[in-house]
Amino acid sequence: MSSGSPKLTCAPEIGQSVHICQLWMVKIKIIFPVPSNKRYFFINEHEIYTATMIPATTAFPGADDIFRVELGNGIVILCRANFNSPSIVVSGFLTAGSLFDPEEKLGLADFTATALMRGADKFNFNKIFDLLESAGASFAVSGATHSVSFNGKSLAEDLDLLLDILTEIIQHPTFPEEQIERLRAQLLTSLAMRSQDTGEMASLAFDRIVYKNHPYSRPEDGYPETIQKITREDLELFHRKHIGPQGMVLVIVGAVEPETAAQKVIQKLGEWKNPKQPEPVKLPPLKPLSEERIERLQIPGKFQSDIVLGTPGPERKSNFFIPATIGNNILGRFGMMGRLGDVVRENAGLAYHISSSLSGGLGPGPWYVSAGVSPDNVDKTIKLVREEIRRFVSEKVNEEELNDSKSNFIGRLPLSLESNAGVAAAIMNLERYQLGLNYYREYPELIQGVTAEHILEAAQKYLSPEHLAIAVAGP
Repeated sequence: MSSGSPKLTCAPEIGQSVHICQLWMVKIKIIFPVPSNKRYFFINEHEIYTATMIPATTAFPGADDIFRVELGNGIVILCRANFNSPSIVVSGFLTAGSLFDPEEKLGLADFTATALMRGADKFNFNKIFDLLESAGASFAVSGATHSVSFNGKSLAEDLDLLLDILTEIIQHPTFPEEQIERLRAQLLTSLAMRSQDTGEMASLAFDRIVYKNHPYSRPEDGYPETIQKITREDLELFHRKHIGPQGMVLVIVGAVEPETAAQKVIQKLGEWKNPKQPEPVKLPPLKPLSEERIERLQIPGKFQSDIVLGTPGPERKSNFFIPATIGNNILGRFGMMGRLGDVVRENAGLAYHISSSLSGGLGPGPWYVSAGVSPDNVDKTIKLVREEIRRFVSEKVNEEELNDSKSNFIGRLPLSLESNAGVAAAIMNLERYQLGLNYYREYPELIQGVTAEHILEAAQKYLSPEHLAIAVAGP
């Protein structure tokens, strides 16, 4: 039988037996009747696959043009075609983040992730980058709190190259000693630079305060002393134990038929197993601050102080997240950085820069304000920001602010989906946060449904002007 794109033929009568074919080089059975939403169930001797595919009808990604396949080994593949561009993007993540780092070797997951590109059984370090350079392609791996992420880009004709490199580095890395020591030196240099960056150091201090006794208090890239302790054997052990298919998500967007792309992935990764792979870490409950806490770090020789202050915010899946993120736009993002920009920078002239951010994720990401100021203006700035937060949790936003922010959110969605990389990132978030494949189709209505009362309720739940974590780094 042909090993090309599958051609699915329904049985002539509803309920009539099965059709057996060769799909993605895996012997399967298609069980009929086919449900009305055209969701197909693929079964071989060992595993069950499910996939959904209906012809595209709209510009935003949705259930009718995202091809989703869940493999028996835990890998989820999502593909979307875009033949308006000759390129292809391969993005995804594995559930092997810094939450698994032992305390004495913080930075191990990030070190391991970065080291994956330093050589594998079939491709040494030089070969990997020679292949990428000759094809005009790119591929990178990085570590984060919950995951190891990878991103690649090439012409569609070089999709096999990206998948070959991905398959090799996650299954058969060699961690060459010479490359590991070079990488260690680079990591230590980066940490030395971090120690002299007032913004970075204020952020680290803020995390220690707001996430006390919680895994989010720990830096993903570790400290110089923990990076020094990590051995090549530690990297190998972390890879053997934590890098595996369970929970892996792989997204392909570009000039390739979704079925063809999925076929290629299944050929390379469909049989991958790692029985040692643990379940994802369950985050402990976070105890909110009962009073304001402030930490000041002195970095000699600097002429600017950086301030980070705030509280824990909602998780991405929380019903409070959308109202909170629209509210945050009003507080410190929209236009010239919202209310904070107007009051602290434009009117009072206290800050070189100021903004607010909301980082909703799998856990309670921070809702915080960051500012760069003259050392003489630190306390004045903190006081003024606290007053703005107090107003924000006491009064509803006005209609003009709300409508402007809603239009901003709805209007910028198409811009974020203009590139293959933007679409891939958006689809990956659908899977990561279980938002549903039609989330972006429903997004405008979701945004329009937010009221000033919703924003005030979210602000009052998560922001407390009397219980702020405050970190300051400067001379």
